[in-house]
Amino acid sequence: MSNDETTLADLDTIVHEPDDEFVESTNVYDFMQTYGIDDYDELVERTTTEVAGEPDSGIEWFWEELPDYLDIDWQREPDATRDNSDGPQFTDWYPGGKLNIAHNTVDRHAARDSERRNKVACIWEGEDGETRELTYHELYRRSNQVANYLDSVGIEGGDTVALYMPMTPEIIAILYGCFKIGAIAVPIFSGFGVDATATRIEDPEVDVLFTADGFSRRGSRIGLKDSADDALAQADTSVSNVVVYRRFEDSEPSMTGERDRFWTEAVETQDDEFDTRTLDASAESMLLYSSGTTGQPKGIVHTQAGAQLQCAKEVYFGFDLKPSDRFFWVSDIGWMMGPWTLIGTHTFGGTMFMYEGAPDHPQPDRFWEMIDRHNLTQFGISPTAIRALRKQGDEWLDGHDLSSLRILGSTGEPWDPESWQWFYEHVGDEEAPIVNISGGTEICGSFLMPLPISDLKPCTLGKPGLGMAIDIVDATGASVANDHERGYLVATDSCPSMTKSLWSGDERYLDEYWSRFGDMWDHGDWAQQDTDGFWFLHGRADDVLNVSGRKVGPAEVEGAAIDHESVNQAAAVGVPDDTTGTAVVLYVIVDGGQDPPSASGTSSRPVEDSVDETDALREEIRALIGEELGKPFRPREVLFVDEFPKTQSGKIIRRAVQATCTGEDLGDMSSIENPEALEGLENAR
Repeated sequence: MSNDETTLADLDTIVHEPDDEFVESTNVYDFMQTYGIDDYDELVERTTTEVAGEPDSGIEWFWEELPDYLDIDWQREPDATRDNSDGPQFTDWYPGGKLNIAHNTVDRHAARDSERRNKVACIWEGEDGETRELTYHELYRRSNQVANYLDSVGIEGGDTVALYMPMTPEIIAILYGCFKIGAIAVPIFSGFGVDATATRIEDPEVDVLFTADGFSRRGSRIGLKDSADDALAQADTSVSNVVVYRRFEDSEPSMTGERDRFWTEAVETQDDEFDTRTLDASAESMLLYSSGTTGQPKGIVHTQAGAQLQCAKEVYFGFDLKPSDRFFWVSDIGWMMGPWTLIGTHTFGGTMFMYEGAPDHPQPDRFWEMIDRHNLTQFGISPTAIRALRKQGDEWLDGHDLSSLRILGSTGEPWDPESWQWFYEHVGDEEAPIVNISGGTEICGSFLMPLPISDLKPCTLGKPGLGMAIDIVDATGASVANDHERGYLVATDSCPSMTKSLWSGDERYLDEYWSRFGDMWDHGDWAQQDTDGFWFLHGRADDVLNVSGRKVGPAEVEGAAIDHESVNQAAAVGVPDDTTGTAVVLYVIVDGGQDPPSASGTSSRPVEDSVDETDALREEIRALIGEELGKPFRPREVLFVDEFPKTQSGKIIRRAVQATCTGEDLGDMSSIENPEALEGLENAR
């Protein structure tokens, strides 16, 4: 039996089957009833394929129907759904159409005759327990003030405005204020260091920067303004206007002459009425940066119509947003899921929850406590974060009522079955489906997405998302999806939210995404469809470990390692080997109760005992992986560390582990939240 077959066999049990009552209550079921669609398989086929004899089918039909179905307001109706005469690489969606995201997410809900005017748009909680609520009327007034400020300093359509901000409600007003005036919002992760921030200021030649004095993290104040100043000094561009929000009333951040103004002076003094501008559907709305493996990060260009429709579609259908829901996705405004949450929730006048702080502060039950106290209904988080919380123990969920949760979400990386099952059973109480999505910054959404009406197997991503033409192909570009073989995940057509190019130009855009398979978008992931039609991911195609001619994904090695009771987290990489071509090296973080030598070299036991027990643990982990995956995949080395380099959303940056292990150039490390972890990797033992 091949390793691929073994992997799918481990996942070959349907564990979630929604009952008829739940299915018939969903938004997607209503859509199916409207268009005479009988089941999930037919739904995906009708919205992604031109079905013979069925005129109401296909990519173009779905995206033509969607704006009206979701009640998206156009200022001017488009002349057509799309113009793809230049190929899928440069499709012009909704040509002639005019709209503004801010109108659809704020203005119409805050209108005097709207029943949503005084509805809460955002519930915010700080790490210290402080809470704030922001209504649609308040959000409308504040975003208008931001727009008026931008107008007062000469910002016009197409100018760039950076958001280097903590997770506070002000970021919503800034984002929508940018949309209102037609500026391009450039969200920057608040945890970035000077180099990464400077790159994101310099590359788009930012005209205005919004920042803050700092933010809270694990009970401490983390300064932000000094980092912003250093980044501004380093960037090879001149930013003439910097607005500083005081997160802490007693702070005295450094201010630079005429350039810097406090939020209270620059924004809160502005008129709270503004005529939201009418923009072309193809007008740029956001510039979201995605890290490159080498060199400069990639500037992903999103449009008004593309971001509006994709985010709204996914939150409404995939996460079944209802008027009474409270939607929480663990993210930062600097990552795609931040704007995705805001646009998707607010399009329908919904309430989103925002948290500023660490997931386990002051204790590992912080998320469970907030879900209970705020009656949150959707909860999205990364698999890595769940693995870490699972290892803290089930007892941390005791005493917390999570029954308000209707739907769970995850994205960013492959699951291991045990952690998926734990999330489903202990957090979702075997009732809430896990909508495990995969796409990326490049499409401001998902290529693959289960729906609430779907049966689920552990770790599955369901099927292609609605309106997404997705396939699995071999190295020649031939489809292997129905052969149930592992292959490359590709898009065979465009969608409205697909980046219209890269900020750096078309050449890199075409090389990054369209050079391998011609008219197919190469997403870079290994994917596979099983015999029951469930889709799974097996990690990045460029991360695959080819040991003695046999291939395995790092996630599979890591999943096997985590099965050991002492292993909390793991990262597997491949290194050159004279005998096998590639050998596996496994980095491990042990559970809190264990005490092997770490990157710090400390241990509470005598050296001889510590070494003996650590060597025994290494062999146990190697043996377990050999037993589960086969002897060729036993790690050549097992190394212990205190932490892994991660993004703010909790994803391990495996290529940093790989580069440190092999001595290669680290490339772009701008997404790293904890750069000190790199030193720990170098000292791993």
